[in-house]
This record gives sequence, structure tokens and C-alpha cells, in this order.
Amino acid sequence: MNFLDIGDWKPEQIQDIFDLTDRLCQNREQPLLQGKTFLLLFPESSLRTRVSFDRGIRDLRGKYIYVSPEALNKREQLADVMGYMENWADAAVIRHPDLYKLRELSRHASIPVINAMTSENHPCEIMSDLYAISRRRPDYQELVYTFVGPAGNISRTWMSMAKTMNLKFHHVCAEGNALGPETANYTFHTRLDAIVPDSDILLTDSLPEEYRTAEYIAKYQLDLQRVQQAKPGALLNPCPPFFRGEEVGADAIDSDYFAGYGFKQCLLYVQQAIMLYCLFHSRGAASS
Repeated sequence: MNFLDIGDWKPEQIQDIFDLTDRLCQNREQPLLQGKTFLLLFPESSLRTRVSFDRGIRDLRGKYIYVSPEALNKREQLADVMGYMENWADAAVIRHPDLYKLRELSRHASIPVINAMTSENHPCEIMSDLYAISRRRPDYQELVYTFVGPAGNISRTWMSMAKTMNLKFHHVCAEGNALGPETANYTFHTRLDAIVPDSDILLTDSLPEEYRTAEYIAKYQLDLQRVQQAKPGALLNPCPPFFRGEEVGADAIDSDYFAGYGFKQCLLYVQQAIMLYCLFHSRGAASS
């Protein structure tokens, strides 16, 4: 079973991952991956996702082999690459800009392929975030989620998660950034101050260079004054790396609204759960 896109999965499968994560958090070091070897394709610049996959595999007594994701950019057909690689690995965890390459590898693979981030989406990150939110707020499916920022891999994955898990998801940014037509789960807005008071979970991502302007930041930065307008108990969860003075205000990061660095601790356990689930379930609806 592959893990490439939230939209490939059913709500009950995501709940299975959350339940398995609960058990892994309670018993943190078990030999559940003993005898398994993972092929890890990560660029040198990867930090949180790479470290948490590395540590997560070691804690469960698995092994791994690092390869540069640039190896997928050669002329060799991806079917041939996977044909050889699956001789020596039980699963592949890949961070590469091109989601198509991951889908093409998975199409020819007899081993799981797990998406550790592409330019199109970031499913492990958002699975972890929603899991962490659900443990703080058991009513997580009743909350209002608001993402502030341009169309990108984080906003697209949140929209996909909202559709799969039937969440109410607002997207706020300048014109031209809508992720698609409005649905029961997705609405696009250009006025931030009108949406924040309806929000429980405030989300954002680091800004592309063309959006790091005084005009954009004045209209869309999540500073403390704006965050304070959200619903009681609201949570600010900027996707790292975040940059004070750009998509978020330093005063908001220093406030109790900020989810905190420990919020990402469960990324390790969610990714462990995804690896175990993919390894030990037959190929099915979540495969591509």
C-alpha cells in the first residue's frame, strides 16, 4: 500500500493511522520494523521530515539507506529504477518535487512508496498536524480551519484533508490563489479580518518571494492582534519553516496561541504508523 496523497485514502484508514499512532506513543520503542530496510530519498536541505523518519525507523529497529532524490532525474526509466531497488529495500520514502515521479515509481513497485513531500502536496505533515490537533481537541471535526497564504503544497493538502475528513476549510489570500471551486468543505476569501473571528485553527506557510511585500504582509500577516480575534481556544499552527515578520508576527509566535515546537513531536509517531500500515496491509484503495 502506498501513501502518496490524502485524497487516495478513506476516512476510516486515516482513523486507523491515528489509532496506531496512539499505540506507538504509549510504547515508543518496539522492534516492529526489525528486518525491514527503507530506501530514503531526501535532499540535504530536508530537516524535520528527514530527522523524524530517520529516528522513527531506528526506534522501531529498522534499517535505512540514504540516496539523493536527484537519482530520479536521470534518463533511466523509473520502472527500471524501481525494478532494481525493490531487490534491496522493503519500502521507499521519497522527497522529490515531482509527484508524478512518485506515482510512476509506485505503479511499477511491489513495495510501498511513501511521499515525504512534493511541490504538489505534503501528506505526512498534514496527517501529523491533524492528529496533534485531534489530541488537543477531540471535537476536531467540528472546528473551522483557516489557511492564510498562497496556493501551494500545504494549502492543497489541507484542502484534500478537509474533503476526506469532512472539515470546514477556509482559504484566505489575494485574488488568483483559489485552489478550486467552492465546495461544502472549501471556500476562498480575500479579506482576512472577516474570516478570523469564525476560525478555530489558523494555518499558514512560508511565503514565496513574490509575496514578501509590505502590501501583502499588511493585509495577510497573522500577527497577535489578528489572532486574538479568533474563537476562544484558537490555535496558530504555521508550517515550518516560518518567518517572523512575514506570514506570522513575532508577537503571535511568542503568544499562547502558537501551537509550539512540541506540537510536531508526534510527526515521528504518525510517520511510523504510516510506514507500518503501508508495509503490513495489502495493496488496495489507497494504492496508486
